[in-house]
Amino acid sequence: MYSKNIRKSKLKSYNHTKFLLYSTITMGILFPTNIISQPFINPKFNEINNYSNKSFITKAVEKTGSSVVTIDTQRYVKKRKFPRNSQLFIDPYFERFFGFDFPHDNQPSIEQNQGSGFIFADGLVMTNAHVVNGSDKVIVGLTNGKKLKAKLIGQDFFTDIAVLQIEGKGPWPKAQLGDSTKIKVGDWAIAVGNPFGLENTVTLGIISNLKRNVTQLGIYDKKLELIQTDAAINPGNSGGPLLNSDGEVIGINTLIRSGPGAGLSFAIPINKAKEIAYQLINNGKIIHPMIGISLIDESNFETNNNVVKVGYVVPNSPAEISGIKVNDIIIKVGNKNIEKASDVVNQISKNGINKAINILLKRSNKFIRLKVIPTDITNLKNN
Repeated sequence: MYSKNIRKSKLKSYNHTKFLLYSTITMGILFPTNIISQPFINPKFNEINNYSNKSFITKAVEKTGSSVVTIDTQRYVKKRKFPRNSQLFIDPYFERFFGFDFPHDNQPSIEQNQGSGFIFADGLVMTNAHVVNGSDKVIVGLTNGKKLKAKLIGQDFFTDIAVLQIEGKGPWPKAQLGDSTKIKVGDWAIAVGNPFGLENTVTLGIISNLKRNVTQLGIYDKKLELIQTDAAINPGNSGGPLLNSDGEVIGINTLIRSGPGAGLSFAIPINKAKEIAYQLINNGKIIHPMIGISLIDESNFETNNNVVKVGYVVPNSPAEISGIKVNDIIIKVGNKNIEKASDVVNQISKNGINKAINILLKRSNKFIRLKVIPTDITNLKNN
């Protein structure tokens, strides 16, 4: 009886093993090993993983790159190499002998230029005034290959800002504007533009300096404090955005100073650019309060202090009328103690036009208090 039970138990065990073997063979047929052994793949996880592997530069450009545009301008110019009364102009002998082609030279021609810009609102493009100044026709090229006509909403020569309206329907890729007051020297700077017609060219550098006064660069016909960067800004980059590491626009590429060694690049802070752009949109022009003086930052090595001197006084200007003279040292404007030339400009700008402002001067060791009424810069030009 006992041996019989053992045989039954072995038979059951054999049958169970046989069942498992058949089951395994069946599973192998239904589900080949190469499928069973594959790890589980989540496509979304891969997308996230791929994105996280991208550099911050790639992410920044992907965020804003589609809003960067090419700006092609055309200007009709009349060419005349010689005065209208020139004998050369009518003498066929000279024309044949020297190979002059006077009729051709005297024909109107089209002067073409190119710059960059970026879309910051529905159909509105921000760029440099010098990119579109004097243009008879403006074409905006999008990154998707479309080229559309654009009209000038307004431009301000003194801050080098212009706003264009694209003639067409959106939706438009818009750049995200940052806060230029939050940037610091040493922060990453990414310049995007279309130099030499090469779309979406990207260069990388750092913020080298903030509030760089253009008078230090020998520029006296602009009213700007610029961001300095070592990110390369090439011809055609003008008007394109300068981005931070998050892909936000912190400036507008505007100026290049090259020479021995590395070149210097400059951008208009975006906060100033926004302020000017929205004034152009709303009013069509910008009011620039001025009193009619040029300023010189002068270091005093004895006291280790900086003084601001009057370098020039515009004839018939508010400054001349109030009694300001060349070589006067400006001590205070309004309630602000003056340490550098930009302090004077900022205080007069805040004061506005047609409203008196107090100025404290030092002249030949004497202190003089004056009241000056600033006017718009266009009135100075008309004097």
